[in-house]
Amino acid sequence: MVFWRSWAGWIALWGCAMALGGCAQLDKADTSAPKVLTKPAGAPLAFSPQDKARWESVKLPGKLVTEFRLAQKDGQTALSAHAQASASMLRQRLNVPGAQLGRLQFAWQIDNLMAEADMGERDSEDAPVRLILAFEGDRSRFSAKNAMLSDLTEALTGEPLPYATLMYVWCNRRPVESVILNPRTDRVRKLVLESGAQHVKQWRQYQRDVRADFEKAFGEAPGALLGMAIMTDSDNTRGDVRAWYGDIRLD
Repeated sequence: MVFWRSWAGWIALWGCAMALGGCAQLDKADTSAPKVLTKPAGAPLAFSPQDKARWESVKLPGKLVTEFRLAQKDGQTALSAHAQASASMLRQRLNVPGAQLGRLQFAWQIDNLMAEADMGERDSEDAPVRLILAFEGDRSRFSAKNAMLSDLTEALTGEPLPYATLMYVWCNRRPVESVILNPRTDRVRKLVLESGAQHVKQWRQYQRDVRADFEKAFGEAPGALLGMAIMTDSDNTRGDVRAWYGDIRLD
């Protein structure tokens, strides 16, 4: 899929201290990577992190790997993520035209927060859970800085920077529904769904309007949705955090 490898590569660049560490790499076990999932017009697209074999595991250069495994949590099967000073993700290829983007349903639970984490700061930008969406768009509108980063990404991965990346996150103290710009580029923006410890150790269910959330974060209508990933990371704070992910459905 066009831009997919670059998106994974960009996440790797974004996760490195100077954004110069190299590109993301797939586990050797992922040589038979899943095909791109398309969304039939008028029909939902449902898939589950529980079906771990359908997801591609992405390692970030120089980072320890977050452990993802199936587990029973509160009487249901979920995908467990355990980060110990680590950062990695599982990703799913998609091809959903912007006109077909509607309601996104998903669930997660966390066991704890990382006291020193701050999603707006470069050196402490960790999160117990993230649901990451990558979008197509007109990269000719990039600023000079983002155009340079796109060229760097293309040089390292063979594909340019995705037009936009939207992350749903749980953070320590930023207000719910606030948008956080990534410290390295404004082409990555985070929408806070949970803040603080009030709902720790509880399943949290969400129904989000993807188009509305993208417009809120980026000020324009979204292009095609090219990929989705889940990520639990604690590499910046050197923390220890556990989380669980449930099913995902895009109507």
